[in-house]
Amino acid sequence: MKKAIMNLAIVFLFLLLVSACGQTNSSESQNEAPEEKNETITYESENGPVEVPANPERVVVLGGFTGNVMALDANLAGVESWAKSNPRFIEQLEDVEEVSDESLEKIIELEPDLIIGYSTTKNIDKLKQIAPTVTYTYGAVDYLTQHIEIGKVLNKEKEATEWVNDFKERAKVAGDDIRAHIGEEATVSVIENFDKQLYVFGDNWGRGTEILYQEMKLKMPEKVKEMALADGYYALSVEVLDDYVGDYLVVSKSEETEGSFQETDTYQNMDAVKNNRVFQADASEFYFNDPITLDYQLEFFINSFLESE
Repeated sequence: MKKAIMNLAIVFLFLLLVSACGQTNSSESQNEAPEEKNETITYESENGPVEVPANPERVVVLGGFTGNVMALDANLAGVESWAKSNPRFIEQLEDVEEVSDESLEKIIELEPDLIIGYSTTKNIDKLKQIAPTVTYTYGAVDYLTQHIEIGKVLNKEKEATEWVNDFKERAKVAGDDIRAHIGEEATVSVIENFDKQLYVFGDNWGRGTEILYQEMKLKMPEKVKEMALADGYYALSVEVLDDYVGDYLVVSKSEETEGSFQETDTYQNMDAVKNNRVFQADASEFYFNDPITLDYQLEFFINSFLESE
């Protein structure tokens, strides 16, 4: 009898231990959940380390990085008007709020857990009080390194790097094909009439210039190299346009853009125009150099150059 009672006591103690362990594990799991949700990483920004969410869920972008964030499948809560008006972004940004660096109350209402902007963004100190804020100086790094930096802050460096490597390979192949088609010495210019001022672009100011000059290794006219390469762009008048236009011309233009320069004798008498070597792109789709825009620009150039003549 005593032995039976002792055995029952042992079984009872064993069940108590199992129950206690289960409660402990359950309690630990419950405690771990909030920690996982609030997990952070340290991003080494150009202004020093910034603690950001490991998996940001509501990102506000105040600059030209919307396409970078979209390409990395991060959830956007707010973007600037330039992004909202981009035809390439319309579908994905349908439910995303339009904000600016001055609409602080609206940004607060969006409850972002990460804000990304330019170093020139207004109210940076106030934005930092709303959510972790990371800013970049435009042109401080090249456009592909910039995408990798966005990947780092979103904790998606691997995905960003893989896209960069793939893009560089695709652009190189396209450049080889295009140079073989138009000639190694053929020159290309990119112009845009923005806010009633005509500009020609260097090799790092969007409008597809990074692809044409950096990746495809196409040549830029000497005058463009002299005046636009350092700053990225150069303002000019219609009267001297012919000095800056190469064998091929890319015109970045929208319906709202004033295009009377294309009706002038100067423009009409340029070799690129007379030889039907002008490729007109939608400016609103061509402004930036994020992955979504770059993929579109690359396809545009392949189709335009290889189907010319």
